[in-house]
Amino acid sequence: MKFSNWNDQEVKSLFAEVEDCKRQNKALKNAFVNHAKKFHRQPNSVRNYYYHEVDNLLQDAKRSKTLGIDIQKHSKSHFSGFDKEAEEKLFEDVDNMTRQGLSVRSACMKLSGGNLTEMTRLQNKYQNMKRKLNANGKIIPFRKRKVLTESDINSLLMGLVRLIKKNAIEDFVERSKLEKQSSNFLLKKAFVDLQRKDKQIAELRADFEQLKTENQKLVGQIELFSASKQARLKNHIVKKRFETQRENIKTKNV
Repeated sequence: MKFSNWNDQEVKSLFAEVEDCKRQNKALKNAFVNHAKKFHRQPNSVRNYYYHEVDNLLQDAKRSKTLGIDIQKHSKSHFSGFDKEAEEKLFEDVDNMTRQGLSVRSACMKLSGGNLTEMTRLQNKYQNMKRKLNANGKIIPFRKRKVLTESDINSLLMGLVRLIKKNAIEDFVERSKLEKQSSNFLLKKAFVDLQRKDKQIAELRADFEQLKTENQKLVGQIELFSASKQARLKNHIVKKRFETQRENIKTKNV
């Protein structure tokens, strides 16, 4: 495999990025992708060069020192293969953890003791086994347990508690939404009713003022009519008295 246009500065940059990913417990793929973007290369090409250069530096301590690279931080790990029992144990452990709510990655990280490289190895193995099972429709013959352990029971209980809490929260949120919608509707209806009643009150007030005005006019007319009637009555009485007196005078003269 031939690699060209890799100078010492770029090599140091790549190895520094890899070390940074390992410190942050991130997958090395991130370092390859980031480096590829900065130096306009393909991520797969960067990855291939990295592992090729690791082999070279393991055999060339002088060059490692010149570049300032601690090759022990980049040494390849050599893992033993999985036998049938190890495969079944891995699949069973991961499957049990995922049933308790963990992701496959979290389960493999727990099994690896926090070792990112080992976690990736376990995860890849589990996913490969899962794909084969889906393709072949076969089931791995796991070792059967006669009874549940206390840890299993506690895990199941915690899973049920989380499920109940989740459902309770979802119900509360949904009920709150409905209550809020209902409250908004009632408030809007009350506001509309209040506006309608304010309008009715204003109309009644206007009718009252009109009635009051008409009543005042009527009272005035009654007073005028009463005064006129009294005047006519008085004139009639005066006229009667005058006629009576005149008749009396005529009678005396006769």
